Amino acid sequence: MRTRLAATVLRQSCNSGYQTKLLSRPSLILIPKQAHLSTVKSSPKRTHSYVHGASNIPLLSTTLGELVDQQAEALPDRELFVVRHQNIRRTFAQFKVDVDKFASGLCQLGLNRGDRVGIWGPNSYEWLVTQYATAKAGFILVLVNPAYKTHELEYCLNKVQIKALVTAEGVKSQLYYPMLEELSPGLREGKPKSTRVPHLEHIIMISEEQHAGAHRMKDVYEMGTADSLRQYEQNSRKTQFDDAVNIQFTSGTTGNPKGATLTHHNIVNNGYFHGRRLDYHNQPDTKICCPVPMYHCFGCVLGSISAVVHGVSMVIPAGKFDPEATLQAIHDEKCTALYGVPTMFSDQLSHPNFDQYDTRSLRSAFMSGAPCPTELLKQVQEGMHVKHTIVGYGSTETSPLSHVSFLEDPPECTIHTVGTAIDHVEVKLVDEEDFIVPVGTRGEILVRGHNRMKGYWEDEAKTKEAISPTGWMRSGDIGIMNEMGYLRIVGRSKDTIIRGGENVYPAEIENVLHTHPAIVEAYVVGVPDKRLGEEICCWAKLRSPVSETDLQQFCKSELANFKVPKYFIFLSPEESFPLTVTGKVQKFLMREESVKKLKLEGVMDAFEAA
Repeated sequence: MRTRLAATVLRQSCNSGYQTKLLSRPSLILIPKQAHLSTVKSSPKRTHSYVHGASNIPLLSTTLGELVDQQAEALPDRELFVVRHQNIRRTFAQFKVDVDKFASGLCQLGLNRGDRVGIWGPNSYEWLVTQYATAKAGFILVLVNPAYKTHELEYCLNKVQIKALVTAEGVKSQLYYPMLEELSPGLREGKPKSTRVPHLEHIIMISEEQHAGAHRMKDVYEMGTADSLRQYEQNSRKTQFDDAVNIQFTSGTTGNPKGATLTHHNIVNNGYFHGRRLDYHNQPDTKICCPVPMYHCFGCVLGSISAVVHGVSMVIPAGKFDPEATLQAIHDEKCTALYGVPTMFSDQLSHPNFDQYDTRSLRSAFMSGAPCPTELLKQVQEGMHVKHTIVGYGSTETSPLSHVSFLEDPPECTIHTVGTAIDHVEVKLVDEEDFIVPVGTRGEILVRGHNRMKGYWEDEAKTKEAISPTGWMRSGDIGIMNEMGYLRIVGRSKDTIIRGGENVYPAEIENVLHTHPAIVEAYVVGVPDKRLGEEICCWAKLRSPVSETDLQQFCKSELANFKVPKYFIFLSPEESFPLTVTGKVQKFLMREESVKKLKLEGVMDAFEAA
């Protein structure tokens, strides 16, 4: 087998120069046979907040379909996916067979290149098959939030004109088929198309039960004919890496969700360079424990695609996040990498049965999706015996990563920053007039490169708002870049609290509160105030009793007085913050609930009237 030289970077400090060392291991077919140097070479300290992820490692020019074929040929008997709650294990070769059968069946249903196919449900093996089958057949997969209610589903189906919907039975007490019946009164008569969802032609159920008017996914597997196979293969040959491959709806706080449209090039390279930062290319025994939802970029790109592109295994512990199921998966499968948003790690560490599980097989823990408290990073390293904690940052619109740390980064980098730009990506921080700010200065984070989305589906106005004429994607997040290009997130521009003319960044207060021994988790939001415009409200989940006065005194010892919360809303260990299905805290709901709990409706009405 061919070999390649791959580089890793040894970092002594966030503010030091870089060295490179060369390592070698057998290569997979899709990786070019040539020597590559590492991502960011030693360079003079920057004075302005701009960094380019300079790299001699070329971008991959492959589609998801080509990726599956290449890896099935190179690594046919290597285990790829383990889906524990379904008791399913598949090798690369077995997975390719399932993908090809389902893709051929979809073509037999009459779907054509470019048609949109929705996937609606929790994590499952069928979800993964759908992800790659639609990509190979030239369709565009639309990721539908499993928590959507009927009106949200209706908007999604119509916004992108979904022609076929692959759906689970439901989640928790929410059954999907009755919701679909509400949208399609003729469904039981085999007519899913209706005045409310005029583009929907096929519903495919991930179910053993036969639902009237819908196909069972297992039956679609067997529908393929010689003609549909020829069409599928022709579609696959015509698919280019710059073609759209999926649409992911952003979880906006106001208005309707926007459909971020991503290409094969976007997500294949994002999964590839993410995996390189975690050294998957040098560790073929890698086994990723991925409890995050597949419907989000975190799971379907950084999990699924990273595993496929690097020829390693991925374990799904459960249909939705379950802290004990995740710990059990790590223990039983000897997982080497663990993914999650901070809340997931916190829930595992605080689980009453945590000490019953052996997590010493873990080499790395990757956190993203929300700001990670310093204390939690330390707890993961010590409590889970993890050698490397890696943090990442990005958004759906950047496929998702724009930044990630390196395994060799010292603790001060991982604790205080989200790393630096991934390979071939540019990042700059700008002020309100779009001028690049000096290093060490707050600015909005803008990103440009192979990871940037094509745009929002059929929404030219929103696309122009998000992407500048020179190709920069506006994040809406506020960061500070240091002299070596490492980025620290200090807040989201729309989350900024303006208290008496002073800008207050919630992340700064949250980081302080997370160091208090009585607090498990804490989040800060702004609430209306007659005198100051806004005041600071903290939601805190407690592990032991503590008073508002004690916490205010604690904050005063660490923060300027204008940053000290006026209000506190306490949650017991059993209560939950309002979360999205991806585990992100929904601060806009917290704001609304805070106004009600604190009886500030009159203040809010006065501001809205003004």
